[in-house]
Amino acid sequence: MRFPVDVILVCIRWYAAYPLSYRHLEEIMQERGVVVDHSSINRWAIRFLPVLEKAFRKHKHAVGTGWRMDETYIRVNGDWKYLYRAIDKQGQTIDFLLTAERNAAAARRFFEKAMQHNTVPDKVTMDKSGANQAALERLNQEREVPITIRQVKYLNNTIEQDHREIKRITRPMLGFKSFQAARAILAGIELMHMIRKGQFTLKREGMSSADQFYALAGQFRPA
Repeated sequence: MRFPVDVILVCIRWYAAYPLSYRHLEEIMQERGVVVDHSSINRWAIRFLPVLEKAFRKHKHAVGTGWRMDETYIRVNGDWKYLYRAIDKQGQTIDFLLTAERNAAAARRFFEKAMQHNTVPDKVTMDKSGANQAALERLNQEREVPITIRQVKYLNNTIEQDHREIKRITRPMLGFKSFQAARAILAGIELMHMIRKGQFTLKREGMSSADQFYALAGQFRPA
C-alpha cells in the first residue's frame, strides 16, 4: 500500500478489463517508470475489485424482468468450477455467482442472490438443465405468483455469447489459484463488463469506460 491510489486503480482496472496476466502488468508499469511486483497487483485486485463491484450495485441501472440464465466453466486450482450468470433481453447483466458445484442447490443460491439485488423476474429462459429447472420450481412453490420457466435453447444464445466476453479476459490467467481469488477477480471482470454495457447510472455523455471506473472509485477510495 506504499503506492499511490491512482497506480493501484490503473493496475486493477487493466487487469479486469483486458486479457493480461499479472506479469504483463508488471512489465507495462515498469515501462512507465513504476516498479511494482506482480504479486502486489494480485493482492490489490483480490482486495479491491470485490469492493468496487459492491459499490457499483448502488449505481446500476435497473434491469428487465425477462431473464436469460446459464452457467459456464471456470478453472480453479486445476478443477472446474461453475459461474452462474443471467442477463435480460437487452443484454444487461443481472447477476453472477461462482459455485463449487453444479446442481439445484447452487442454482437456487444464484437465483436468490439475483432476486435479492434486482427486480424479481416474470420469466426466466434457460437451457434444458434439470438442476436449474428444479431450483426455480422449488422457489415457485414459495411464491404467490410463480415465475414462468421457459426452456428454449436457441433463445439462450445471447447469454452464451455474453459468457465469451468473460472468458476472453480469464483465458490468459490460465486458471485461478484459489476459490477466493477467482470470486474476487471475476467480480472485477463482471464490473468492467457492466460498465462497457452502459449499466452505470453515473455515466455522463462522453465518458469512457475508464472514466466511469475512476468515477466509481471516487465513491470508494482504498484506505
